[in-house]
Amino acid sequence: MEETQSASYVLVIMKNLNLVIILYIATLITYSLSGYIQESSALDFLENIYSMPIVAWKIPILSIGLYCSCMLLLYIQNKSSWGLFLKVCVELAISFCISYVIGFSYIGIVLLVLADTVRYFPKSEWKWKFFLVIFICMLYLLIDYNLLLLYFKITPLETYLEYFQSDVRSILLGIKNMLNSLNMLIFIVYIILLMHIQLSEKERILSLNEELNTLNEELRQANIQLEKYAKEAEQASKNKERNRLAMEIHDALGHALTGIITGIEACATLMDIAPEATKEQLKAIAEVARQGMTDVRRSIKALRPDALEKMDLDKALIQMIDEMRCATNAEILYQCKTELNCFNEEEENTIYRIIQEAITNSIRHGKAKQIQIDIDRKYNMLEVCIRDNGIGCINIQEGFGLYHMEERLKRLQGSLKYYGEKGFVVEAQVPIRLGYGGNNND
Repeated sequence: MEETQSASYVLVIMKNLNLVIILYIATLITYSLSGYIQESSALDFLENIYSMPIVAWKIPILSIGLYCSCMLLLYIQNKSSWGLFLKVCVELAISFCISYVIGFSYIGIVLLVLADTVRYFPKSEWKWKFFLVIFICMLYLLIDYNLLLLYFKITPLETYLEYFQSDVRSILLGIKNMLNSLNMLIFIVYIILLMHIQLSEKERILSLNEELNTLNEELRQANIQLEKYAKEAEQASKNKERNRLAMEIHDALGHALTGIITGIEACATLMDIAPEATKEQLKAIAEVARQGMTDVRRSIKALRPDALEKMDLDKALIQMIDEMRCATNAEILYQCKTELNCFNEEEENTIYRIIQEAITNSIRHGKAKQIQIDIDRKYNMLEVCIRDNGIGCINIQEGFGLYHMEERLKRLQGSLKYYGEKGFVVEAQVPIRLGYGGNNND
C-alpha cells in the first residue's frame, strides 16, 4: 500500500515537472521571437529557418492547452482494452502536437504517457502493452534525436536561442538539459517502484497460495475429523436409542409379567376354594397382559405408553395402579398432592415408567403386599416416593430396572435415591421446567 502511494506521488511530481519544462521551453521560444521582432532582426532569423514559425503569443497558450488535455486523459481510466488502447493513442497524438509546437525540443511528456500505460494497462493484454511500449520508445528516439525536424521542417530550439549571447545560451540549454535529465531520472525511479510493486504482489500471491494450500489441507483434515465424529455420533445415537427402547420394553414387559405371574400364583391358591374369584382374577390378568403387549408394541415403535396417549399423567397412573392392584391383589395406595399437568411428554413418560418399575420391583423382588405411592411438589421439584412393606434389601445391587430409572432421570437433570432397610423405598426428584403451570405447596 505504501509503495503504491509512493508511485502515485512520483507520478504527480513527474506531471508537474513536465509542465514546468514545457512552460520553460515555450517561454524561451516566445521571448526569442519577440526579441527578433523588436530588434528588427526578424529577416535574418527567417533566412536561417525552413518555415514560418507559429505566432509568438500562441506558443505558450497552445502548449498549456494541449498539456491540460493530455493530463485530463491521463486521469481518465477505462476498463476496456480497446478503450485504453484508444486513450493511449490520443495521448501520444497530443504529446506529439506539444512537441511540434515547441520545435521538437522536448519529448519527455512521452515518458509520462509510457508511465501511465505501464501502470494501468491490463496485464492480461500484454501483447498490446508490448506493442504500445515499443511504439512509444521509437517515437521518443525519433524526436529526441531530431530525426523528424527535416521532414516536418521545424525550427529547432537552438536556432531560437541564437538570439541570446553564447554564455547565456549555454546556461539556458544547460537548464533545459538538466530538467530533461531530471524527468528521465524520475521516470526510472517510477519504473523501479512499479517493478517492486509487481514483485511484492507476486510474493503476496505466492504467500496467499501457500496459505490457501495450508487452509485447504486443514479443511481436508477437519472434514475427515468431522466425518469421524459424525460416525461416532451416529453410533452413539444408535446406542442411545437401543438403550431407550430396552428401558421401554423392560419397564412395560417386566411390569406386565410381574402382574401376570403374581396373579397366576394367586389363582392357583383360589382355584379350588373360590372358582368365581379365580375367574375374575384371570380376567384382570388377561387385561394386564393385553396392556403389556400394547406397551411393548408402542415401545418398539418408539412411542409413549398407551395410557399416556389416551389420557393425562394422573389418570394414566391411576389406571396402571388399578390394573396392577386387580392382577396381583396387592394393596397399592396412591396419593398425589400436586397437579401433574406441568410436564412435557418425555417428563411424563419418565414419571410413569419410574412408578411402574418401582411397583413391579416391589411385587416381584420384595414380595410386598402393600405399596404406598406419594407425589408432591417442593419448590420447582416434583418428589415421587414409592415405599413397600416387602422383604427389603440391605446390600442393594443395582439391577437393570434401577439403572434405567437413574438414566431416565439424568436426562432430565433429576435424581434417584433408594433404601432397603425396612421394606424398600424409592425416592425420585424430577425438575419442573419454568413456564409450566402447577401449584407450589410450600
